[in-house]
Amino acid sequence: MASVSVLVAGHVNWDVTLRVDRLPEPDGEATIRSQRQSGGGSAANVAAALAGLGIETELIGSVGDDDNGLLARRKLEAAGVSVSGVRVIEDADTAVKYLLVDEDGEVAILGNDGVNEAVTPDDLEPARIQAADHVHLTGQRPDTAAAIARIASEAGISVSFDPGRRLADRDYGDALALADIVFVTDREATALLADESTAAMVDDRIIVVTCGADGAEAYTPDGSLAHSGFDVEPVDTAGAGDAFAAGFLSTWLEDGAVDRALAYGNACGSLTASRDGARSAPMAEAVEDVLTQ
Repeated sequence: MASVSVLVAGHVNWDVTLRVDRLPEPDGEATIRSQRQSGGGSAANVAAALAGLGIETELIGSVGDDDNGLLARRKLEAAGVSVSGVRVIEDADTAVKYLLVDEDGEVAILGNDGVNEAVTPDDLEPARIQAADHVHLTGQRPDTAAAIARIASEAGISVSFDPGRRLADRDYGDALALADIVFVTDREATALLADESTAAMVDDRIIVVTCGADGAEAYTPDGSLAHSGFDVEPVDTAGAGDAFAAGFLSTWLEDGAVDRALAYGNACGSLTASRDGARSAPMAEAVEDVLTQ
């Protein structure tokens, strides 16, 4: 495919993954089986996955000037992501997320936001955004997401948006209105459709709904499509949705074929769910192996 560049904007975190025997219930206790640390954050995960699939990728986000922020940037650079758009905030803490992963690969998350939303509309560099072929937004300050989407849209650049878990309690209407593709989980789709201001947007853009082990569906102006996914033994589902988005975009940007993009995204998500860690998205060769099998 011709070379394309993607700008990703949103959270850059440091993840601490605790594998436990079970997710504790209120007043309950669980046993930690293992612990590992790695870079995280939805935007950073998507950027790293895109880079692994051969896409030229740049990231807009923010970290603190602490050790976790340094490690997060080094991990991204090692993955091939340009971090020149990542702000380093002095005397501040990088966001840390604690991911509890049970024996079935299900995930619960604890964390602090740190400075992962320090990028404001005033901090944006329009030329950086306008230089991309595509812009992918993840959960972040609503005004910043809207400003990035507006700059991209006015420059004729396609925009995708994965608002994440906080879709129901944050006003992302302006950014959603400018998005060509919206990624949501089946749970988030309920919140999207329940809001009259966003439900009306479904008819004139691509809405991609991920359904975990059941694959994914896409609703387009020309009709709906579905892909049932791939059978894998889940080890850690953290980051699987980010890997799906990266796989979908890498294929959709090539030729606009939504059916192929669903299959490729599902292959990426399935492979990520079968491995430890949110930052475990596969290389293109591994994805092709799944698709051919």
